[in-house]
Amino acid sequence: MKEYIDSDPLIIERGEGVKLIDTEGRQFFDGFSSVWLNVHGHNVPELNQAIIDQLGRVAHSTLLGMANVPSIELAAKLVEIAPVGLAKVFYSDSGATGVEIAIKMAFQYWRNLGITKKTTFITMNQAYHGDTIGAVSVGAIPLYHDVFRPMLFPRHVIPYPHAYRHEGGEAGAKEDTISALRHLLEMKADEIAALIVEPIVQGASGIVVMPQGCLREIEELCRAYNVLLIADEVATGFGRTGEMFACDLEGVTPDLMVVGKGLTGGYLPVAATLATDEVYQAFYADYEAQKTFFHGHSFTGNPLGCAVALASLKLFEERNIVDEVKEKAAFVKQKLEALREHQHVGDIRQQGLMIGIELVRNKGTKEPYEWVERIGVRTSMRAKELGMLTRPLGNVIVFIPPLSSSEAELDEMTTILIQAIIDVTEEKLMKVAKFR
Repeated sequence: MKEYIDSDPLIIERGEGVKLIDTEGRQFFDGFSSVWLNVHGHNVPELNQAIIDQLGRVAHSTLLGMANVPSIELAAKLVEIAPVGLAKVFYSDSGATGVEIAIKMAFQYWRNLGITKKTTFITMNQAYHGDTIGAVSVGAIPLYHDVFRPMLFPRHVIPYPHAYRHEGGEAGAKEDTISALRHLLEMKADEIAALIVEPIVQGASGIVVMPQGCLREIEELCRAYNVLLIADEVATGFGRTGEMFACDLEGVTPDLMVVGKGLTGGYLPVAATLATDEVYQAFYADYEAQKTFFHGHSFTGNPLGCAVALASLKLFEERNIVDEVKEKAAFVKQKLEALREHQHVGDIRQQGLMIGIELVRNKGTKEPYEWVERIGVRTSMRAKELGMLTRPLGNVIVFIPPLSSSEAELDEMTTILIQAIIDVTEEKLMKVAKFR
């Protein structure tokens, strides 16, 4: 906050397409989809109109003891497009609260079945699932989570397969993850309620992409040892990875799946936790049994948010968004090839239109920059000067553009990204040389 106050804060006034415009009239490409959630761009007429139309009916009515039309229609649509078997929808207002719901559902599921020993969870190293207490409990990024550890419930941590940081590459990273999971389940499956995972792409840890087949093997182990599988699709859902959901890439159906961010096209805060009928049935009982899932939000199933989400999903169909992501991802991958041999680019990780470029001091040894050098921050600041907004994850530069970005716009954005990386890393070299 000290540095933010001392700087010249960027204040956004409006948006047009894939650009944001500040109060000074300066235009910037939205190179990180306003924190990974914008799908169709800004100020989209169809999405604007959906909100206006619903506003003329009702802005909000509770789902406690009643329902509303957009929430029912959206639930039906989510079940239609979700991995087969996810048949029930529980609304919330953000990805973190959606994760809280999934964790609580998994815990209570076993208690409702009379199995009281299953109380712990498995998460993955460097996992991020939100900033509320339950979500932080299953988080494993020291910078974000360690200060709160005394407040949190315990969990088991296994490695997320990070090929770049593993001597054995993809095969070795995958084997370590699967072996660790199998060993843990062999020892403690009777105590474990669920495993939670960011499927295919781990976001906040630096856009780390799973080796092929890893998610499928994780699901198979969970099934074999009677442990629920929770997929956190908040960042990866709604076309971002080249399929509607990342689980679709390997034909996986989790027991619980959390969605948010892109659900409303980036317009309003709506999230949802999807469950299988098997999970639902554990809560379906007579009043006297007291198996109710006691959880609610004031704005759950908000009609305005659900209406714009429906309009967004309609645009997915009309504009063939998911298939276009695959084509656009191929274009971006080809464009970024220019960076692969750069002496300070250690790794370029990509799945669909989720891209992370890891900057290193030495490409050969993979020696990282020190955090105090803030190479990621400085590169993002240079990109801003060149006309594009993004935010780094440590030394990883994130590029997650709106899915609606045209090839010409992606060309401009990647050109800025490449130039910013070259400018900052080469400037760093000159400063070091001069200092010595």
